[in-house]
Amino acid sequence: MRYPAAIQNLIEKFSALPSVGPKTAERYVFHLLKQPREKLENLAAAIKELQDKTTVCRTCLALSENNPCLICADKNRRASTLCVVENTQDLAALEATKQYDGQYFVLGGLINTINEVKPEDLNIKKLVDRIKAGEIKEIILALNFTLEGETTALYLTKIFRDRVKITRLAKGLPAGSDLEYADELTLGSALKNRNEINKV
Repeated sequence: MRYPAAIQNLIEKFSALPSVGPKTAERYVFHLLKQPREKLENLAAAIKELQDKTTVCRTCLALSENNPCLICADKNRRASTLCVVENTQDLAALEATKQYDGQYFVLGGLINTINEVKPEDLNIKKLVDRIKAGEIKEIILALNFTLEGETTALYLTKIFRDRVKITRLAKGLPAGSDLEYADELTLGSALKNRNEINKV
């Protein structure tokens, strides 16, 4: 039996989301069918607001409500240290540790030869421009300990090793793990005990 078109359409939409298979999508849709209309309208409004009320910070390139974001606008943050992350989720995870008071920069991805993500597809040119401004004394490479994260860290180290001090999160984090899923204690410790890598 084929479901009514509206149900089938929403199942297909949910199935396109990361880590959501057809069966999980089907459960979501049938759960939503049991909800009051008001809840569905609130959900639809929240989805619509996602792009309407979200912008990209012109300084760190993180997703934010404000431009510049609250972190970049905070004059009490250390301007000499720049923490380079893959995405806004990793930035939020690091910020939650309350162990870092410097600035951030979002790369917008990692170098991935299998998926044909090249350095020019990332925000590396903007990062080079920011370093050239001369205020940054240390770059913290807070990238996942995956093949893609290590490749990207190596590439950035080659670019910046003669310009600034480069450090990497301590390897208390499990290899192959994503920063956004690490607990705050482990992440805070990795940040606090970071290692300098441009002297290797």
